Amino acid sequence: MDNQFISIHTETCRLLLDVGLEALHLNLSTSQIQQLLDYVQLMEKWNKTYNLTAIRNKETMIGLHLLDSLAILPFIEGNHVIDIGTGAGLPGIPLAICLPNCQFTLLDSNAKKTRFVQQVVLELKLHNVHVCHQRVENYHPELAFSTVLTRAFASLAEIIKLTAHLLGKDGQLLAMKGQSSEAELIELPASILANTTVIPVSVPGVEAERCLIRIASLATTEVISWEK
Repeated sequence: MDNQFISIHTETCRLLLDVGLEALHLNLSTSQIQQLLDYVQLMEKWNKTYNLTAIRNKETMIGLHLLDSLAILPFIEGNHVIDIGTGAGLPGIPLAICLPNCQFTLLDSNAKKTRFVQQVVLELKLHNVHVCHQRVENYHPELAFSTVLTRAFASLAEIIKLTAHLLGKDGQLLAMKGQSSEAELIELPASILANTTVIPVSVPGVEAERCLIRIASLATTEVISWEK
């Protein structure tokens, strides 16, 4: 491929990212911005053989992957976060780049995808990221998490049942969704629904509707009782 063509694409990606970061009011260092761009470059390269994502070109990845992930950054709480069903590392990798003092665990049951994410961690020198190849229901860490993240993982009820055991006493669950689904919310028991907030999320350059469902202080005992 012509070097000039590659250079034009790289500059377009940088411009899209710069504009998006400004819209999100995120002030990142030059090295953090370069890490985000390198991550997109790795996704595009590995996607050809690993089928990591249906999105094939870097320019589209900037909005639908990077900025979509970073739009929820203000809602991260605590310094011990797990991304369930991380896939190609979303939203965990972009968030970990922007929050270097926060420890991230990126979990997925697909070995092919966790191999890619591990390679990203090595190449980008992300010392605050641990990659775990395991099913969420079988994962029982010694230390509970302050925030559990999911992106396009499962229905809300299923997410709660599968992840509640990972949260600390005052931990929160953040489920990234498309349009808000009343049908999913009415399945929840009143005790959990009382601590549930639906937050509209605007992603620069992305017209599709987005929302973040936040469930605070999700107690495992409540979920066990609900399942029975």
